[in-house]
Amino acid sequence: MYDLGEYFKPELDKAIANPQSIVKGNKFRITVLTESLIRFEYNEQGIFNDMPTELVWYRNFPKPEFTVKEDKNYLDITTKYVKISYTKDTNFDAGKINPTKNLTVKINNTDKFWYFNHPEVRNIGTPGRNIDSKEISKAKKLSDIKLAKGLYSFDGFTSIDDSKSMIIGEDGVFKENPNKGIDTYLFVYLDDFKVCLKDYFMLTGYPNLIPRFALGNWWYKNDNYNDYTLNELIESFKTNRVPLSLVLLNNSWHMLPVDKKKVLTSGFTFNKERFTNPAAMINYLHTQGIEVGLSINPMDGFYNIDEYFTKASEYLGVSEDGSIPFNVLDPRVVDVYLKLFIHPLDNLNVDFYFIDYYNDKKERELSYLKHYELYDMKRNYKRRPMVMGSNTEVAPHRYSVLSSPFSDVSWDSLKEHVLYNVMAPNNGVTWWSHDIGGFTGGVEDNELYTRFVELGVFSPILRLSSDRGKYYKREPWKWSIKTNTIVKEFLTLRHKLVPYLYSEAYKYSKFGETLIKPLYYTDSHMYDDELYYSEYYFGSELLVAPIMNKKDYVMNRSIKKIYMPEGVWYDFFSGKKFPGGKEYVSFYREQDYPVFAHAGSIIPMGLNPNINDTNPPKDMEIHIFPGKSNTYHLYEDDGVSSLYERDYFLQTDIDYNYMPNNYTVIIRAIDGKSGIVPDHRNYKIVFRNTKKADEVIVYSNDIRMESNSYQNGPDFIVEVKDARTIGQITINCKGKDIEIDAVRIINNDIETILSDIEIPTVLKEKIDKILFDEELTISKKRIAIRKLKRDGLDHDFIRLFLRLLEYLNQV
Repeated sequence: MYDLGEYFKPELDKAIANPQSIVKGNKFRITVLTESLIRFEYNEQGIFNDMPTELVWYRNFPKPEFTVKEDKNYLDITTKYVKISYTKDTNFDAGKINPTKNLTVKINNTDKFWYFNHPEVRNIGTPGRNIDSKEISKAKKLSDIKLAKGLYSFDGFTSIDDSKSMIIGEDGVFKENPNKGIDTYLFVYLDDFKVCLKDYFMLTGYPNLIPRFALGNWWYKNDNYNDYTLNELIESFKTNRVPLSLVLLNNSWHMLPVDKKKVLTSGFTFNKERFTNPAAMINYLHTQGIEVGLSINPMDGFYNIDEYFTKASEYLGVSEDGSIPFNVLDPRVVDVYLKLFIHPLDNLNVDFYFIDYYNDKKERELSYLKHYELYDMKRNYKRRPMVMGSNTEVAPHRYSVLSSPFSDVSWDSLKEHVLYNVMAPNNGVTWWSHDIGGFTGGVEDNELYTRFVELGVFSPILRLSSDRGKYYKREPWKWSIKTNTIVKEFLTLRHKLVPYLYSEAYKYSKFGETLIKPLYYTDSHMYDDELYYSEYYFGSELLVAPIMNKKDYVMNRSIKKIYMPEGVWYDFFSGKKFPGGKEYVSFYREQDYPVFAHAGSIIPMGLNPNINDTNPPKDMEIHIFPGKSNTYHLYEDDGVSSLYERDYFLQTDIDYNYMPNNYTVIIRAIDGKSGIVPDHRNYKIVFRNTKKADEVIVYSNDIRMESNSYQNGPDFIVEVKDARTIGQITINCKGKDIEIDAVRIINNDIETILSDIEIPTVLKEKIDKILFDEELTISKKRIAIRKLKRDGLDHDFIRLFLRLLEYLNQV
């Protein structure tokens, strides 16, 4: 046994199931972990595994409610969700001819049942290592795309095979599993996927809370940066007032071994010709509010270019070519790797690592490496563990951030990123990182770049990314003035949204609530609808309908059909009101994006004086939409350490009590410690679609405070300065019929389109009369539009207005 250290050792007692939950025979063991999660084991020698595996860490659940009926030959187990019928000590795998002969699981209150090797054809899948972009370009619906098996199924059940997993020994080392039998887990959840995710995270471990800076804007360009060029990049971001929270350096940051036969990427020592003083470089970035990530890849082994190679060779020896081979399954190699190659980088205050490691023949090696890297980081409580790497498909939610394969600069790649967003939650995954803007190839196009960034703002991770080359433009200021302005505003919005995103990240780590929930979770008929499958909830308050296609160049708008779920929704940017349960057609300029907030939504935002800084802000802006009372739970901690696990955090409830003539906001700390956030805050409460109140009264605890209130377009704003964050702030507003009933009307959209297109103004007046004349039938309007050709209206514009007529007719 090799001692890697305390942080690697598993909680062995938690891997052993409650004996009261086990029904066992000579060759089988069935464990009722919860009423909806069952473990099935079969082994000819009666040998069963109680050690944690690379997938499953925890089995010691409280005994659930279930009944057992059995005799010498037969066994029935019944829970709230299932009835299990089994012929004792027979192999679960009864073959293809009669697969239900030995074991059948009837799903209660349905006509469905499961058996071993069930095809589970209604399992809709989840992203594996990659998605074939060619399939995406051809696909018209989600079911056309081949995906890895996930947890979400329209049957309401799924199974996971853990038979071939490695086990984790008491020393924390991955080892071969001596049990060669069957080890399968069945999840049954009917139409409540939350039940499945709860069971899954209890079984495999909850996701880690990622550092707060990871929710800001990342930069990764495959350039060979040095002291000068990196400083030049950071100064350009600063000069152009574009926020940046993290810089990720490619493998050119380190010395590279030379091999005439192949290209090697290994290396763990800074190239001093590029970075003369790595510690000073990292410190400089930190003073700018920017964290540092490094690409690493030990797959090729260790070479004499590295500072501690000689010391490492004393422990491990060298091969014939003079290198030290890397073997992630050898604990001595892992120990040397971490202590002599990674810890020196940690001592330079590197914030996280992108493990750019891939081995086709041994796919799971990356999983083991990510595990060791992440748990090694736990030794220093001041730095919160985070790694990034490809999806290994084994409990991927546990290992921080997943990176999708390098993508093309194309609209198909944009669709691919959307697909990841709406399919990753099917395996309990939130933190996917994509190449925003596309990585390589293609054409650098203003519209495409803008839509990539807008999607990135409303995606889990936003990483501006590209291959090397001066004509790959991810810097906003290198584009047209229009694109630069739009992209800069959206990247600033991303940093403003960090308080909201971090609170949602906490919910994910604490309760297993994924940041993204596809629309098809609540409206299953949308799954294979090519118009609406891409919509998703973004946290608890927002809905996103991504734009994935080029605009209509005559109209100069993207045409987007949107399904609005039940309830009342508001356009997050304009405030326009959309009654739910309906389909809409909307037209979007490049500066517009389809994001919606439900009635009563509360969205906390903030921005620090240093716009790169993602720490809890002193100035907080809280957007509140009318129509319904609501409470939002704002979670904050230092964002970078593990002290939150020792209760160093602050939870603040934002209560909105809505009545048409009297509404109140109460902001009160409910749990945690002082000193986590600024002692005093400036609050800007933005009541969306709300008229100016006749009276505004503000209290801090029992003391009345001064406030400033004013109307700003359709929004009513109340500003409270220097309010204590520990305690309670109460803002009461009174007025008559306060809500602005700004129901979205398609006529307004068409008027703006008509206003913007470049045709004679006289023609615009004629077209307006035709389009909005309530006396004319649709067929007469068509005829009248076509007749405008005599007045010089171009054929392309005639076609445009005939299309707009169709949209008007659908309303």
